[in-house]
Amino acid sequence: MKALELKTVFSNSEKTGEICKYFENNELSHVHLKGLVGSSPTFIANGVFSKFPVDQVFILDDKEEAAYFYNDLERIVGEEKVLFFPSSYRRPYQIEDTDNSNILSRAEVLNALSKRSSNKCIVTYPDALSEKVVTKSNLEKNTTRINVGDEISIEFLNEVLYEYGFEREDFVIAPGQFSIRGGIVDVFSFSNDNPYRLEFFGDEVESVRTFDPVTQLSIKEYKRIAIIPNVQTTLLKEGRETFLEFLTKNTLVWTKNIELAAERIHKDYERAEVAYKEMEDSPLQHLKPLDLFSTRDSFITELKQRNTIEFGTQHFLDADLTIKFNQKPQPSFNKNFDLLHDDIAAKKKQGFTNIILADNSKQ
Repeated sequence: MKALELKTVFSNSEKTGEICKYFENNELSHVHLKGLVGSSPTFIANGVFSKFPVDQVFILDDKEEAAYFYNDLERIVGEEKVLFFPSSYRRPYQIEDTDNSNILSRAEVLNALSKRSSNKCIVTYPDALSEKVVTKSNLEKNTTRINVGDEISIEFLNEVLYEYGFEREDFVIAPGQFSIRGGIVDVFSFSNDNPYRLEFFGDEVESVRTFDPVTQLSIKEYKRIAIIPNVQTTLLKEGRETFLEFLTKNTLVWTKNIELAAERIHKDYERAEVAYKEMEDSPLQHLKPLDLFSTRDSFITELKQRNTIEFGTQHFLDADLTIKFNQKPQPSFNKNFDLLHDDIAAKKKQGFTNIILADNSKQ
């Protein structure tokens, strides 16, 4: 059995159909899935995503667990449909402790959700949700969208990028940089993993493509792009909202452990309050923690107002529908293939279909 066939088994299962039908027929629902083990939640998620096409957000317990879940989901659903939403701060209010690559990933997610071109699966964790994000209206106001064929002067684009806080360099190597050489503008937006190269013929955008900043080789051509500044800068800190508020109302939120996530968000908020008090004597003005960080109560309130699926061992919200799966973890064979053989044979006698997954044919 190939992976595609296994995906089909879960997608066409009676229980996957029951989940999708329930959400289609009910405006606001909280569903509990019990008895899932291993990577089965990602197969169920793929089935639900294919039959109930809305944005879906998966909240795992921590960054490491979220990364594993993201890798599984990316392989099953497809990498173009799955995004990772990380935290940007290592410590609250410490700009020097922000992670540039994580800021880029956060901006990429916000841009994908605001474009509404296709439904996405977003994998995240409590630390990332504790930070508020720019509002949709503020993000759109500070986003420059460029299409091939547009009439736009290089001088005007230069002014816009300076206003966004981009730095002009000879060569771009990191997000937030741009360069101008004759009729070519290179800009490293916070909405893409690679910089864009715009070629102008006079004031007309003749072509747009991404390129490798090390080799300078072209990667992919685009008909339209969005240039987004650093979403963590003071330029976009006014009028922020939680990530759950940023999502559309019909987004389906999957959670592993709501109580644990809420507690971690609460601890992040407490750390922010401590850091804010330590800066009271600073001549610089800072926004208050409530303006920049989510609280435990707001997180729980927002979840109650959305369609949710709880798939962990702990369940927090009152269930409108509970679906039980009869799954058990695989026994540990400790590399004893005789035990593995006996277990497979016993399962076959009991009427089970044995499916063995491997990374390659040799394995």
